[in-house]
Amino acid sequence: MYNLPNFVHQHFDKTTDELGEIERRVLKKAHERKIVSTDINAAFSANASFGARLADGIARVGGSWSFIICFLLFLVFWCFVNTIVLLTRAFDPYPFIFLNLVLSMIAAIQAPIIMMSQNRQTERDRFEAAKDYEVNLKAELEVLSLHQKIDMQVLTELVAVREEVAKLSKLVTEENGSRSL
Repeated sequence: MYNLPNFVHQHFDKTTDELGEIERRVLKKAHERKIVSTDINAAFSANASFGARLADGIARVGGSWSFIICFLLFLVFWCFVNTIVLLTRAFDPYPFIFLNLVLSMIAAIQAPIIMMSQNRQTERDRFEAAKDYEVNLKAELEVLSLHQKIDMQVLTELVAVREEVAKLSKLVTEENGSRSL
């Protein structure tokens, strides 16, 4: 396809030894005429541990309107049962100290899990940005390669046209020279 050291130096302004891992991988894929793009979701999820997938699931449920509505209904039910239904034998009478304890424990567990999920989302964003860079780099290399091919073809055609013009010019000069005699 191209002379690799010259191509690298011309397009990267580096030597082959100075290229990073991503550039080497993209150059190899470009040279082999293979695609670089992949399904980012599948590639990222393939490396996820059980705990990471669990944290994502909990964050997905805990950050939904369904969870908020269900939790509000649970709180209303708790208050209703402990103030009206069980007026004399409430297991958590007003000011609902046990409910406060339960909510604090849920918050204490849920907050770090959501933070883990957010950290994983940040990792996913970095992974996606790296994949985008690879795809963009390969696209640029392919465009540059096409430009070189087209430039060489145009240059070859221009040389052929120039030779033809030179021949015609020579013929015209010879013809004009023979007429003047």
